[in-house]
Amino acid sequence: MSTVLKPLGRLTSTPDTWKRVVEYHGYEEYGAPILEPLELYAAKSGQELINEQTYAFTDRGGREVSIRPEMTPSISRMVAAKRQELAYPARLYSIANFMRYERPQRGREREFWQLNADIFGVDGIQADIEIITISDQILKEFGATSGDYIIKINSRVFINHMMTEYLGLDDERALQMTKIFDRRNKLTEEAFTEQVKTLLGDEADEKLEKTIAITKATSVEILPDELQHTDSLKEIHTIFDNLQRRGVTDIVFDATLMRGLDYYTGTVFEVADTHPDNNRSLFGGGRYDGLAGLFGAEPISAVGVTPGNTMIEHFLEVHGLLPDDVSKTDAYVVTIGDAEEVVAGAQKLAAELREGGLNIEVDITGRKLDRQIKAAAKKNIQTVIFVVLDEIAVDLYSVKNLSSGSEVKCTSAAIVTALK
Repeated sequence: MSTVLKPLGRLTSTPDTWKRVVEYHGYEEYGAPILEPLELYAAKSGQELINEQTYAFTDRGGREVSIRPEMTPSISRMVAAKRQELAYPARLYSIANFMRYERPQRGREREFWQLNADIFGVDGIQADIEIITISDQILKEFGATSGDYIIKINSRVFINHMMTEYLGLDDERALQMTKIFDRRNKLTEEAFTEQVKTLLGDEADEKLEKTIAITKATSVEILPDELQHTDSLKEIHTIFDNLQRRGVTDIVFDATLMRGLDYYTGTVFEVADTHPDNNRSLFGGGRYDGLAGLFGAEPISAVGVTPGNTMIEHFLEVHGLLPDDVSKTDAYVVTIGDAEEVVAGAQKLAAELREGGLNIEVDITGRKLDRQIKAAAKKNIQTVIFVVLDEIAVDLYSVKNLSSGSEVKCTSAAIVTALK
């Protein structure tokens, strides 16, 4: 497996933005181990993830372990272990890397970075509304506007009612129908209809039309009357009303949205790009009450979302929202002359600027001036500070902006003020 080395540059703006948005809402950061027992994921993540996508192996102690393919089981285990110590609602987030063994393609990599934002301990739908609102605000924080994306919403409770009560399917056929619904967007109309007819068998004439009508509904208002008075659909109504009052307007109902992971128990949602060059799901999440209960604690309600870095990058790219490649280093200090006093003066200046809150890199190679400047430009550092022996004593330095070409004389204090 090969890894492409590329400077993070503008890509570091993705975790910075994630961090800023979730911390606005009071979420606290946590860390988690990169290796977990394989059985942690076998509990509820689904057999496809376990059998086909995990990097699993036996460690030296004879334990079956896996490099984490997702974070939700880990944070559920950790919350269960600290259940009595946490104050609820517990708003937690992490920005971490994961690995899944799947075919690399656009939007999917075997190693990827992801935000995990979760709220524990809220039984009501206000937690669902908050997580969906955060998802909307993340894209708006990147500069996205109405129409750039759509948020699809459904409910596992409604799905279960629809399959068993409305369509009258037994548990086994309801599960099979759920899987067909989950593949709906990957199937042609004919293929979807044929799979549904095969599953319904003798009941196809009676139930096929009802099934097709549900899959085409983009609003809860146009669902059949028999479903309108169910508690789960009323809950979806309330979620939509609350989101719209919060300014989250690019939302649609999608009865085929399942979210494949087995641990979801309530609201599920996905954010999808509407651009024709990237018309696909970006990220999603939902409610997974009870997962923490698998780890020896009382069930704890939870809702979460998991945007990934790669899909966000593609979204920003097609919408022209990628920021320029700019280094996080505020200035690059170059030395003119190879006298020991010049190098010492450059390091002293750098220390003073760092104390002022700046990120400073000092060229310590002793190479020619033009090569030092080229290095700064290649690193996308916009400001270069020249250190000359006779200017150190008077605390006066030439400062050049590589973008504009302008150059001024500044004291160390003035440099801090200007760059901050």
